[in-house]
Amino acid sequence: MLTIAEKSCPLDTLCMVLAACAFLTALVWFVRDSLRISDIGRKRVFITGCDSGFGNQLAKQLDHQGFHVIASCLTEKGAAELKTTATPRLKTVLLNVVDGKNIDEAVEFVKAEVGEKGLWGLVNNAGILLALPPTDWIQIESFRKVIDVNLLGTIEVTLKFLPLVKKARGRIVNVSSIMGRLAFGGGGYCISKFGVESFSDTLRKDMKHFDIKVSIIEPGFFKTQITNLEPIEKELRSLWSALTPEIKGSYGSDYIDRYIKVQKTSMNLLLSSKTSHVTDCMQHALTAKYPRTRYGAGWDAKLFWLPLSYLPTALTDRVVRSLMPEPAEPGVTATRH
Repeated sequence: MLTIAEKSCPLDTLCMVLAACAFLTALVWFVRDSLRISDIGRKRVFITGCDSGFGNQLAKQLDHQGFHVIASCLTEKGAAELKTTATPRLKTVLLNVVDGKNIDEAVEFVKAEVGEKGLWGLVNNAGILLALPPTDWIQIESFRKVIDVNLLGTIEVTLKFLPLVKKARGRIVNVSSIMGRLAFGGGGYCISKFGVESFSDTLRKDMKHFDIKVSIIEPGFFKTQITNLEPIEKELRSLWSALTPEIKGSYGSDYIDRYIKVQKTSMNLLLSSKTSHVTDCMQHALTAKYPRTRYGAGWDAKLFWLPLSYLPTALTDRVVRSLMPEPAEPGVTATRH
């Protein structure tokens, strides 16, 4: 008759086998993830939105790594300042991603720079962030403004640069957001980033045959120009002042002050100054032999927002609602005139 110890042996063996398999899988993944491409000095990378923030930092980072960087900036001032901190290899071009003719001009500029070798890397980084108030505070024009830049701009730039990337069998890196995985706040920002996720997934499947790899960067909250609270708070108060008395009444007369206070507390808690976490992900997507499909950047993305997005909807909604003040009269509706 088997003893308790003898009966537990098969289970112990199974646990050991599973642990060994998990260890080997992790080891193989780590080794595979650490493999890099060669000939960086011969490769060209085009980055949008390099006046400041992630794009500016990535342009300098790749430039000092030896890449031939072509950085697009919205303003001449941004382009001039970037050049002062880069090597002579780095080139700049002015680009407004919502201007189709301007995109065509940028394509011609890049085509002349890369020649028959093609474009190794396209980084769609340009984007804007407006205030994220409740949906019934916002006019349709605000939705269009954000979606035009963050989503349609990314799509049009990609479509027009795609022939150059095909020549090099290169990489496309699209900057989304953790808010492309979990909607938080009204307006077009989350909508645009969900769209970037979908576009990138479709593009990745379509381009696999051509050996083009597509990666998505999903940053959490970082201290950059677009997360500066001062203009965001100014816009919130402007939106609030334009609301009808009915809508204001449905939220409560002090709601705007409570909203801004809670937003400031949350942002001060979440915002990270370590923007290199994002640019390092971008660099990995461009230099790894086997780039990842998605890169979560920032402790809040990995430890809070992503896990939260996998929870049941009712629980996720409750957590998100707890981060913002409740209206004074929940359920009251009003019509914007």
